[in-house]
Amino acid sequence: MNCFAIGFFALTGAIVGIAGIASAAELPPPTIYKAPIAPIINPPFSWTGFYIGANGGGAWGVSSDSNPLLPPVTTTGNFRMSGILAGGEIGFNWQYQAFVIGVESDIDWSNVKGSTSNGLCTGVTCTTSDSWLGTTRGRIGFAVDHWLFYGTGGVAYGDIKFTDLPAAVVVNGTATNVGWTAGGGVEYAFTRNWSAKAEYLYVNLGNAGFACPGCGTSTVTFNENIVRGGVNYRF
Repeated sequence: MNCFAIGFFALTGAIVGIAGIASAAELPPPTIYKAPIAPIINPPFSWTGFYIGANGGGAWGVSSDSNPLLPPVTTTGNFRMSGILAGGEIGFNWQYQAFVIGVESDIDWSNVKGSTSNGLCTGVTCTTSDSWLGTTRGRIGFAVDHWLFYGTGGVAYGDIKFTDLPAAVVVNGTATNVGWTAGGGVEYAFTRNWSAKAEYLYVNLGNAGFACPGCGTSTVTFNENIVRGGVNYRF
């Protein structure tokens, strides 16, 4: 092979090499693929657990006094009562799918009271009042995410105080009675631990008997409607 051929092949190789390097320089950088980041999924909200809380609201209702040994008028008929109440509560919920069952017990200070001078109490002022009230109730509800709609019912207990002053024959006393309650409400959890509720309860404390000197027993009834709100903390 002569010197001309060797020089030709060397020059061709150099040109091809330079062209290859230029083509490589013009190529886009390789694409780097990153593995997708798995989304953070919060566990579904649940109403299950113990809780404590506070409540407060207003109440209105009716009371009456009757005594068959005091004719010709033996009763006052129903007279109105009203007032406020506030207290605390403790309970437990258990949720299965969208259904929630539980139990709750509360105790409230109360100043619900009412007076009358009609019928049996003509000429005097008869007053019925309640200074404390408690309930122990079952709850059953339907949960929609952070909302809980429930019905409730159970036992109610509290004091019934009755006075008829001034009077020649004084009926004055306090009795602790046990009755029943029923109602419903709605609760909203604004965090996983804190919730607020609004509820209605009807309370019937039954009849309380008070000794009437020389006239047997006077019977006093006590029924009230309660609308209250509350805040609960779940553990």
